[in-house]
Amino acid sequence: MVVVLEALALLTAGALYIYELVTGAPVASFWGAVFTLGLLLAFSALLFAVGHFLFRGYRWTRAPALVAQLFALTIGFPTMTGGLVLAGLAMVVPALAGIVFLFDRRVIAFASRTGGSRAAL
Repeated sequence: MVVVLEALALLTAGALYIYELVTGAPVASFWGAVFTLGLLLAFSALLFAVGHFLFRGYRWTRAPALVAQLFALTIGFPTMTGGLVLAGLAMVVPALAGIVFLFDRRVIAFASRTGGSRAAL
């Protein structure tokens, strides 16, 4: 659930970013802003996919979920120490919770599927 909630937060941030671009908020580079928007939406889609397949119990989803949490920590700690404490905590707390949940015995046991019944190529 933590991964899906993070994906929803990124999607919301992307929607707000689109609103700011449409309403004419000043940006240093328009194409840089479009690229950032693309990254937000792509990372949100990735987290939705990872959350979906993690909920279904696939083993491969734990690695990308962990990497996403580490990225969130990498951005959250400097944000928090840079003066934006609430924004930093909003990134750090779910990331730490996600890491703890990913290494929980019950999650490891649940996320043990390797794929369908068909043989892999």
